[in-house]
Amino acid sequence: MSKVDLLFKNANVLTLDSRNSRAGSVAVSEGKIIGIWKDAEPSKSELEITARTNVIDLKGATLIPGFIDTHNHILAYGQMKSQLNCGTPPNRTIHDIVKAVRAKATETPNGEWIQGYGYDDTLLQEKRHITRTDLDQAAPNHPVIVMHTSGHLAAVNSLALQRGGLTDTVSDPQGGHYGRDEKGCLNGVLYESAAMQSIMNQLPKMTMDDMVNALGEAAKDYIAQGITTNSDAAIFGIDDFSAHVKAAEKGVNPMRTQLMIMHHLLREGGVFEGYSAVELDREIRERSGGMARLDSAKLFQDGSIQGLTGALRKPYYQNSEVLGNLVHPQEVFNEEVADLHQRGFRIATHGNGDRAIGSILEAYGYALSKHQRSDHRHRIEHVQTATPEDLAKMKELEVAGSFFINHVYYWGDRHEKIFLGPERASRISPLAEAVKLNLLFTLHSDCPITPISPLFSVWAAVNRLTKEGGILGPEQRIDAMTALKSMTIYGAKLNFAENISGSIEIGKQADFAVLEADPTTVNPEEIKDISILATYIDGQPVYGHETIKTS
Repeated sequence: MSKVDLLFKNANVLTLDSRNSRAGSVAVSEGKIIGIWKDAEPSKSELEITARTNVIDLKGATLIPGFIDTHNHILAYGQMKSQLNCGTPPNRTIHDIVKAVRAKATETPNGEWIQGYGYDDTLLQEKRHITRTDLDQAAPNHPVIVMHTSGHLAAVNSLALQRGGLTDTVSDPQGGHYGRDEKGCLNGVLYESAAMQSIMNQLPKMTMDDMVNALGEAAKDYIAQGITTNSDAAIFGIDDFSAHVKAAEKGVNPMRTQLMIMHHLLREGGVFEGYSAVELDREIRERSGGMARLDSAKLFQDGSIQGLTGALRKPYYQNSEVLGNLVHPQEVFNEEVADLHQRGFRIATHGNGDRAIGSILEAYGYALSKHQRSDHRHRIEHVQTATPEDLAKMKELEVAGSFFINHVYYWGDRHEKIFLGPERASRISPLAEAVKLNLLFTLHSDCPITPISPLFSVWAAVNRLTKEGGILGPEQRIDAMTALKSMTIYGAKLNFAENISGSIEIGKQADFAVLEADPTTVNPEEIKDISILATYIDGQPVYGHETIKTS
């Protein structure tokens, strides 16, 4: 007879195991699942219920494995919460953003930075980017940077350009470029991180305590969405790394954390030069008390479709002279991927455009031909415009896909009318084809690019509705059970953790989300509106436990 720390009864349990089993009650001891019953409540002869046992009567609410978001930027999200919102809504025009920046300037000492986020040129009334001239009008005595909603562009003012040492004679960097006016002068728009880097280097540094606190504040929003395992998709420096392991070790961030380490940190001269994947994973686990681990080595091979920097095989729909940019020359890219692969790293590479996806697959194929390695689980991030041939090549090379499905809702209409045209737009995030190929894939939010919400991503995969109410590529819709698995057990498999998490099975970690309704039986269009009632990690409540309400 087993002692029980936690018992859920009268539950609608979606185990999300290989048989899609359902159950009525689940027992937990010492952070692990020890019993699952079809009955609403197990027999008392099977369990030792004590005064310390936490018995939760879910009254028909749905219990699922905790959600796993395999690609977002939680630290950046936490830092951004204190910055100026330049998104649409609330801003409808460039004048609205100028007005907001001007107001911020009145409460900011001259010479100090003003940072904003979220502007989207395609949603602003003027249908153009913010320029240095706009921002100079708002705050001539402050350096200003406003990030584009895609995260792949920024607009800055003249003082910011001066701080970054950028003049009209500067050459475009590899993997990015500087926006210019008709006279060839810098207009303040910076395309991709290569162009933004000199400005980013001038931004004020947060203290370590502030970074840890930012992670803690962000984590509150994540666990409120039922997330129990989370991947930060770009650790750019040692401070990012240290903040994550410290937040994990102190429990400030209660989630299980996966860290994608940017490739420059692993190169010669980088802080993790010469590390093998095993060595780096060991260090992360030891420093975090076991709550964080290595996810992958991270690279970028293009930008964003909405920024016209995603690398396409055929030109953009309304910009027929533009194909987008590959970040790395192919031969250089091949060798860097091969080096990381040989050192044992799983590799995750950002690829939105189909030309970038093809380039990534070429590099992975090259690495595998030089150094055979089974079960590598290399992955492509976003996989937005993958062709049937690209997906088949992914299957052949055993490459997984982490799909940014939220694109369909947030940018689907504009992809159809502006960026890709109807045919290519209907194929973005081709999940149904991935299912047919039995390709390992997950869904993600890319927060703060879109709000953190696994149920929204599930809803987007099931419905493929756009902001204007259309259905983009209905043939690529998938069923709710598969969509749920793509944010639970498939995520666990992508994380090499399918034997210990991702489904409700005996012996696995007791990570759960409690939902007010069953996503597999409600009207599919209502999935995104289902409330998260509680979240548990290792059988311990981290959100909502005291206020569970069921109907």
